[in-house]
This record gives sequence, C-alpha cells and structure tokens, in this order.
Amino acid sequence: MYKYFLIPLFSILTVSVAHAQKKYTLNGTIKDASTGETLIGASIKVQEIPSSGTSTNNYGFYSLTIPEGTYLVTWSFIGYEPTTQKVQLQKNHTISIPLNPNKANLDEVVIRSNKKNNDNVASPQMGLEKLNMAQINQVPVVMGERDILKTITLMPGIKSSGEGNTGFYVRGGGSDQNLILLDEATVYNASHLLGFFSTFNSDAIKDVSIFKGGMPAEYGGRLSSVLDVKMNEGNNQDFTVQGGIGLVASRLKLEGPIEKGKGSFMISARRTYVDLFLKASSDSSLNKSTLYFYDINAKANYHFNDRNAIYLSGYFGKDVLGLKDIFGTNWGNSTGTARFNHVFSSKLFSNTSFIYSNYNYVVESLQSNDGFKATSKITDLNFKQDFSYYTGSKHTLKFGLNVLRHDIAPGDVSTTGSASSFNDKHVEHRYGYESAAYVSDEWKVNSRLTLLYGLRLSGMFLLGPGTFNTYDTQGNIASSKTYGPGSLVKDYWNLEPRFSASYSLNEESSIKASYNRNTQNIHLLSNSTSSTPTDLYVMSSNNLKPEIADQVAAGYFRNFGDNTYEFSAEVYYKALQNQIDYKDGAQLRVNQDVESLLNYGTGRAYGMELFLKKKYGRFNGWFGYTLSKTERKFADINNGSYYPARQDRTHDVSLVAIYQLNKRWSFSSSFIYGTGNVVTYPTGKYSSGGTTVFSYSERNGYRQPSSNRLDLGATLEGREHKRFHSSWTFSVYNVYASRDPYSITFRDSENIPNTTEAVQTSIFAIPIPSVTWNFKF
Repeated sequence: MYKYFLIPLFSILTVSVAHAQKKYTLNGTIKDASTGETLIGASIKVQEIPSSGTSTNNYGFYSLTIPEGTYLVTWSFIGYEPTTQKVQLQKNHTISIPLNPNKANLDEVVIRSNKKNNDNVASPQMGLEKLNMAQINQVPVVMGERDILKTITLMPGIKSSGEGNTGFYVRGGGSDQNLILLDEATVYNASHLLGFFSTFNSDAIKDVSIFKGGMPAEYGGRLSSVLDVKMNEGNNQDFTVQGGIGLVASRLKLEGPIEKGKGSFMISARRTYVDLFLKASSDSSLNKSTLYFYDINAKANYHFNDRNAIYLSGYFGKDVLGLKDIFGTNWGNSTGTARFNHVFSSKLFSNTSFIYSNYNYVVESLQSNDGFKATSKITDLNFKQDFSYYTGSKHTLKFGLNVLRHDIAPGDVSTTGSASSFNDKHVEHRYGYESAAYVSDEWKVNSRLTLLYGLRLSGMFLLGPGTFNTYDTQGNIASSKTYGPGSLVKDYWNLEPRFSASYSLNEESSIKASYNRNTQNIHLLSNSTSSTPTDLYVMSSNNLKPEIADQVAAGYFRNFGDNTYEFSAEVYYKALQNQIDYKDGAQLRVNQDVESLLNYGTGRAYGMELFLKKKYGRFNGWFGYTLSKTERKFADINNGSYYPARQDRTHDVSLVAIYQLNKRWSFSSSFIYGTGNVVTYPTGKYSSGGTTVFSYSERNGYRQPSSNRLDLGATLEGREHKRFHSSWTFSVYNVYASRDPYSITFRDSENIPNTTEAVQTSIFAIPIPSVTWNFKF
C-alpha cells in the first residue's frame, strides 16, 4: 500500500518544467516591525490569483511561484496591519515584509484586519489547534500564573488528567503519548510543584500549536499528539524589561538587540516563594521545609544576511520539595537548541538543528539512621535536518531526517544513614538510537481540493553494554544475554503513512478527512493516575515492542459572520497496538527486572468533537464539547475483555469567554464539566491479623463523581505612558467552591464497627483568589 503514497510524492519532481508561460518565485521573511520577531503562519495572497496564496513556515520564511506579470500582493497576520504592494514579477524576487501591530485594537485580544482569514477552512491540516498568546494570558488560572498546558485542556479532544496535574490526554492516548517540544527539544516532565504549574513561562513563549490528528510527517515518536512550543526570539529594535509580581511567584524578562535589525536576545526567569511563607511559620516542621521552583528561558539569534541565520536557545528549570529533616526531592529539565537557517534559493529552505534534552530527579530520605538517596535521569542528543522545497504554486515539498540518541539511567539507590535498611543498588544504563527520514507534499490539486500526504520511516536500535533478560508470560526469565558496548541488542523498523485532504464546498465551508500511523519507542511506566517525578521511562527492547496507533478522522468546517466565527465537527477512531500496563499487584520500584511486571495488549478510542469559536470583536471566546470512549484490552486483566482506560471520560465540556469593556478593563471566565474518572474500587474485604485487607476484581469498573468548575478573571490596564506600561490581573479559581474528587480511598469506619467508609480528597475545596502586577518598560 505504501507505493500509493510514494508515487505522487516523487512524481512532482519529474514533471516537465516547460510551460507556455514563464513562472517566477517571490520569497522572503515576514517579521514584526516593532520587535523583529518572525511571524509563523502569516498569509501571502495574490489578488489576481485568489487560489495561489501561501503562508510562512515555522521560521517566518515564505516562497510563492506564479506566472510572470504584475500583481497586487498582500501580506497579513492576525493582529497586524496588512501590507499591500504592487509587484512586477519578471524575475525571481525577494521581498521581506515588516508588519506593524494593529494600533486600532482596544487590546491585543481584540483582533481586527481588513480581510479576515479562513485558513481553518482552506487548510488540509486536521486536528490542529493554534493558541493565541494574548488569549492564553486572559484565561483565569490557579494562583494567577498564566499556563499553556491548562489552557489547551479547554480545547475539545484534549482532557486534563486531574487537579494538581499538568498531564493531559489527547483522543484516548496516555499522558506519555504526547510529544512536548520546546524549540524542538523534548520536555519529558512539563510540570512544576507536582503539577500546579507548567514548565512554560508565558512571557517567554511566542507560538503554541498542538496536533491531535493528521500529524505531519516531520513529527514522530509519540502516538497521540505533538505540542510544539516556540520561544520568543527577542526584540532587535529596542531594549525592554517586563515582568510580574504575584502572590506566590514573580517573573522578569529582558530582551534587546545584539545588533539592531540583525540580532537579538531574550532571557526570562521565574521563581515561586512559597518557601518564604513556610519560614515565617511558628511550626518547626514547616519553617525548616522547602517548597519552590525556578526556571530560566534564554534565546539569542543573529541574521548574517537574507540567507543565513543562527538561533541558540535553552531552558533550565528545577523543583525542590522537602519536609524538615525527614525527606527531600528535586527534579528538573534542561534543554538546549542550536539552529542554523539557510536559504539555498528562492525555492529551497533549510533548517539544521542540534538539540540537547535532560530530565532527572532525586528522592532522598534524610533520616539519620535509615537514610537513602535514589536518582534517575534520561538524556537525549538529537540531530535534525529539515528542508522545505517550494516546487511551484501547487506543491510544497518537505523532507528531512533526524538521529536521536537516548541514555536512560532507570535508577540508583545509595544508603546515607548509619544503620539503613536499604542496600545500595545500581541499575544498568540503557542506550539506544531513534532515527527517522520523512517526505511530505502539500498539493493544491485545484481551487477546491488540497492534499497533504507523506511517509515517515522510523527505526529504533537498542544497544549494549548490559545484560538483557527475556521473560515468559508469567514474568519468569526465559533467557539472558550480555552484550558489549555498542552491540546491537534489538532493532525495529516502521513505516508511518500520513494523509489529509480538504475539499472546499464554498468559501465558507469544507469537509476534511485524514489517516495517520504513529509509532512510539519511549514508554512511561507509572502506577498512578497522574504524572509524578519518579515515573520511569524505558525504551523498546527485546520484551517491549514499539507502540503503534492508526487513526482515521473526518470533519466538517465552516466559518460564518465574515469569518468572525469558526465551527468544526470532527469524528475519529484510533486503534492501538502493543499497549503497556502493570500486572495486578505489581509494585513499581528500583528493579532491574521491571519488564517482568508488565502486561501487553491493545486499545481503541473513538469520539466526536464540536468546537465553536468567536475570534474577533469586544466579546470573544470558544465552546468545546467532546463525546468519547477509550478502552484497553489485556489478556490477564478483566478476563481478557475490553475495559475503560484511566483516561476514559464520556463527556467533556469547556466554555471560555473574554470581554473587552473598554481600553482599560477586560473580563474573562472559563467553565469546565467532565464525567468522573474511572477507578477500581474494592469489591470485598477480609481481616488478616487484625488488619482489614480489601480485595479487588474488575479493573476500572467504577467511576468517580463528575467534576465542574468556574473560574473568573479581570485585567486592569494602567494609564498610558510613553515608555512604561503596567497592568493588574485578578482571578478567582473555583468560584463556587466545587469539591471535585482528586482521590477516593476506603477505610474502616471509626464510628460504626464492621463497616467501611469512602473518603474523598479534594485539592481545591474553596475559591482561590490571586492578584498579579505586571509591568513593561
């Protein structure tokens, strides 16, 4: 079947270039005139050829090939004043355009333009949500910290994994089946303070896109979604300082030119100070405890000329949590990206990236007699080479490759106490490579039909040194073999076809369909319902096969009210292979034989998503609804029958509203409702040695009560000054004190003998107010 994807991809490269009319290429870069930031997804339209337009890539570059002639060309981007020029195209021509922010806006959330776009209707891409940073900054969140991950869970098909957790589920996939990228570097744990905050400081973020279906061929390595986050590049026109001071956290950002108009830098830092409040407590167990996080985002770029540019970026974050002299834990991410952009010609664009990513954690018992220290980490080195080739007005070809090296240290335990009951234990590192090559083409067949199709070839190589066991179905060692450094232990190859199509019914509506296959070779082993710092990552091996997902989707997309409103309805079905779960009663610990504790099975997920968004005007926002079912099937669980996966949630509703009252006041609110999470409750009990022991039968056979919450927010802009601007952000999280269940446990009743009672724990049982002062100069 794969030949049907390859034939049209490469046929466009052999088409004759002899035409009756000469064609030339218009190319360049589109930037923000006030800061020099490149604009991703800006539109280029030729008035005389309405069907010819294009948009800028992830680096602000565009290329458009049209017949020789004189045209009126318009460059535009949401929130900016469009620019129109007469272009006499008698040869290849480079025009780089600076766009000015729209000064007519009451606020940057209120978007006006001379011509509102309908890209969501015309684009063949399905399952893509692009988030506007101005709207993200308006959505009320807990403790006043603006949060990308909390905001994306307000979109249909994307579900939060619970209060106090930044994990999210996309179309039935697990939280580890989402690829989270920050300037192309993988972020393995995107949470701070056990999930109350995310690693993404919104001051440092430029663009956010999440793909939940129809994933382009340049992305791979995860089954369910890609969250692609890009940092600000910095202001190459002027030096600015901005930040905010809140009740629990403060932040500061500096940016400015390295050389005006050619290079810039940006550095942003954030820290919480809950630990300072603890130190003020009279309780000795609290004033000697620690609870804080910090993170730093940094980026610099330099454009040598119109053809060559270099970008350097990095992220460094750490959480520290400790209780007096009892225990302590810290975990953190660090990433680094070096990118080189080169324009070979008006049609060929290249990006070369060298990427570093590290995630590590330390858990430590501080008991003087029984102390221990456990450490774990995962380190990646990645090389990527991507090309964009604009063959003409009908085709945009992308191709490239990447090689990614994994070094996983599952865990070491060392004793620190004088009489510790623990023994030192070292778990062997695991080394491996993931490689991939891809090619894709966006083909504008005619004015109505556009295709986006491609093929990705992925490979996984597990290498020595180390001793590798093979287990039977009972978890017993069937064979064991020791390999030397660099020796190949196991390899896997997979072809991943991708296909999307859009057919325009008219200028306001279209229907779309997609199919894509994804594979995953990094697996998260966790026995909790939410992501924790001590979750264990493992690679595909002689026991663990790559996870595979095949997803088909179809949808109807319509704009109305002069493209002020967007509506979409999508349905999807996803089939999952080689899924992983723990055997009943398995205990997750530092264990060389962790693979002996695993079950392997299949899964399926299907559903419908409705989305209505108002983009323009004083009042805007969106409504999302998801109806879905997610199931897993393992031979040794629930007698081999399908059962609800932990992320199964039948109904999920979100409503976001933002209202601009005047130039100074804006108000916002968000409401969510979701079916309760599935859980496994005890079905019986017995007494053993005077202790009640609960017995369990059906996995995930019960469901917690549904959850709902209303949050409110308001922003007061300061009075206008030539160089200084400030604002106050107010929010109330959980306005009507909804007691959403975080967990439900069972225990013997203290008041009624021989009975069992259920105890519900809620993280936020009262409204949580917050206030933040923001400034910029």
